[in-house]
Amino acid sequence: MTAVQIDDEAVLWSASEADRAGRPLLVLLHGFNSNEGDLFGLTPYLPLEPAVASLRAPTFTGYGYAWFPLLAQGPEQALEAAAASTDAIFEWLDRAVPEHSTIGLLGFSQGGAMAIELLRRDPDRFAFAVSLSGFALPGERPGDARMAQLAPPVFWGRGTVDGVIAETSISHTIEWLPTHADLDQRTYEGLAHSIAEIELSDAAAFIAKHLAADGRPTTPPAE
Repeated sequence: MTAVQIDDEAVLWSASEADRAGRPLLVLLHGFNSNEGDLFGLTPYLPLEPAVASLRAPTFTGYGYAWFPLLAQGPEQALEAAAASTDAIFEWLDRAVPEHSTIGLLGFSQGGAMAIELLRRDPDRFAFAVSLSGFALPGERPGDARMAQLAPPVFWGRGTVDGVIAETSISHTIEWLPTHADLDQRTYEGLAHSIAEIELSDAAAFIAKHLAADGRPTTPPAE
C-alpha cells in the first residue's frame, strides 16, 4: 500500500485557529476529480457552530483529485487506495486537530464513500457522517462489528436519477448501512448526481440535531 498524505496547505478552514478553539469540527470530503473548494461553498448553508475544514484528496487525476480510483478500474486497487486515504485523514486529524472531541463528516460522491470508510475504521471517533450521493465500499473492515454495535448517526441522501453511482454500489449500500448505522436515508425525486437545496437543508438539520445530541449548543445557518 502506497502511503499518501493530506496537504495541510490545501485545507480550507472556515475559521482561524484561534476562532475554532473549543468548537466541534466538520470535515468536508469532495468527490472524484474535484478539489477542496467544491464543498466549501456549502459552508454558509450549514450550522454555524462547527468549524469547517475542507480537505483535498491526495491523488491528482490530471484534472482534479481523488481519494481512490473508480471501482470500475478494479476493486482491489480502489480499496487499497481508499485505505491509504483513510490512513492519511486520521494522520491529519491527529496532526491538525488533536483537541477536538466532536468531529462530524460530510462527503459528496466518492467523498461520501470516504465518510463511511472513516466510520468503519473508528466509529467511536466521529459524532456523525453525512454521505451525499455516496455509497459503502464492498468488503469487510475490522471496525465493522464495532460500528454495528455503536450504530453512529448517518445521513444518506441520493437522487432517483443519479446515473454516476453504479446500481451495484447503491444496492450494496441499501443493504449494508441500516445494519451498521442509525440511518436517516433520504431519496430525492428527479435529482441527478448533485446536491439539491432541500437535501442540503435536510443535511444541515441532521448536523444541528446531532451536534445538540452531543451536548453542545448549535446555531442555525444564516438566512
